[in-house]
Amino acid sequence: MVKTEIILKNAYDEGNVREGLIKPEAVRSVTVMAVADTSYMHLVINEDLCQKLGLTYIDERIVHIADGQRIRCKLTGAIDVYWKNRHTACPALVIPGAKSVLLGLIPLEGMDLMIDSVTQEVVGIHGDKEEYPCFITQVA
Repeated sequence: MVKTEIILKNAYDEGNVREGLIKPEAVRSVTVMAVADTSYMHLVINEDLCQKLGLTYIDERIVHIADGQRIRCKLTGAIDVYWKNRHTACPALVIPGAKSVLLGLIPLEGMDLMIDSVTQEVVGIHGDKEEYPCFITQVA
């Protein structure tokens, strides 16, 4: 199990800061240890974190969890996810009673991150430099 520290922020609050509607210190934010797991796609949080961040629900999903159960859970609006010098925005699945934050493949890829199988650490795919490969052969 690979854990890493991330910061989660309410993306709508951050937008309100950019618009001058609230001050930066009003952005709802939490720092957590997350389990990085490339076998799962999404960011997963529990109800307590959802409430602390002031997130709204935009949809519901039925998901399969590790113990084999199928459960219905809520999907949030955008959350800004920060890891060291990197950032991405994505929704989160709110799993009732989840004991850990799960950093799945979508937010990892969004920040150009991977799990180093030798060191068992989260690292940048292209080293410390944040790069986003784009394989466009022709730009219109």
